[in-house]
Amino acid sequence: MSVTQQQVLEALAKVASPRGVALTNANVLSPVSVTDGKVFFSINVDAAEARAWESVRAQAEAAVRAIPGVTAAMIALTAERKPGSTPPPQRPAPGGVAPVASHRPPHSPASPMAKQAEIPGIAAVIAVASGKGGVGKSTTALNLALGLRDLGLRVGLLDADIYGPSVPRLTGISVKPQLDDNRKMIPVQRFGLAIMSIGFLVEEDTAMIWRGPMVMSAITQMLRDVAWGTLDILVVDMPPGTGDAQLTLAQNVPLKGAVIISTPQDLSLIDARRGLAMFKKVNVPVLGIVENMSYFQCPHCGTKSDIFGHGGARHEAERLGVPFLGEIPLHMSIRTTSDSGTPVVDSEPDGPHAAIYRAIGAKVRDQLQGAIAAA
Repeated sequence: MSVTQQQVLEALAKVASPRGVALTNANVLSPVSVTDGKVFFSINVDAAEARAWESVRAQAEAAVRAIPGVTAAMIALTAERKPGSTPPPQRPAPGGVAPVASHRPPHSPASPMAKQAEIPGIAAVIAVASGKGGVGKSTTALNLALGLRDLGLRVGLLDADIYGPSVPRLTGISVKPQLDDNRKMIPVQRFGLAIMSIGFLVEEDTAMIWRGPMVMSAITQMLRDVAWGTLDILVVDMPPGTGDAQLTLAQNVPLKGAVIISTPQDLSLIDARRGLAMFKKVNVPVLGIVENMSYFQCPHCGTKSDIFGHGGARHEAERLGVPFLGEIPLHMSIRTTSDSGTPVVDSEPDGPHAAIYRAIGAKVRDQLQGAIAAA
């Protein structure tokens, strides 16, 4: 059954704003996007009123999900402070001492980290991150998940790279996730993994032009509105950089650790340091650094060439006092299997590259044994 934009607007007209005005007349809705039963839009309000609007957002989402034919609904509440409404900063008391109100314990009710909550059924959530794009983070995240699978663990993979989801192409998945009886999305099962990606809900060539609050809302829904089942580890493929997506994940879920992906190149290592520093600031343990594209191995003669340099990530790990998890070569078979949707750990399980990913997975697993055993 095809869902139309008019149907969505008619459903939203029955939802009232905090002032009692129909949502469609409150001048807060972004353009409504409807594609193959998937509905996306945002509610844009002043930051001072955001708390009052959260229940409206929930009502709007429920109203949209109730429309026959709707398979997914993602409604973001975006809040911006109006010019001139920023509260004045509190000035230090005489002698340079900041006001008492500015001193809060790390996990006080006012701390963003106080919102953390475990995902039922998942023993450990880990992030695979990089300071910059183009370092093979998504390929590494998928093959790491498969390596953990080969170690006998129950593993899920969440593609949280909102702006450029790669997992649908890397896994060859083109089907849409179904909904269970509780209207939660059911992860797609492939290669023995439970897999979810924003890319399953939008077309591959769709430009993901999302503002920060929409990104945060989308990631929260991908974590909470998915029927993950029982997992030992959920591997989260993060967008590159140190922005809203990373902070949202750290604030919503008590991450058991982060894996940083870098090439040996100095430019990549500079950005990797930023990523590592960010996770430390939000008290997320760094499980280690992986040096991807560590060297080029000729598929014909086996000669190794250090195209991007070599050993930089290992030296950086030693300098920063974090584990070095391993080196992954720049090799044709890793690239071709990724492009074809048949990741190398699954398609060439007895090959040397699968062994590398499994060895990295073993080091990650060993650091998470406590969390997994306690689940």
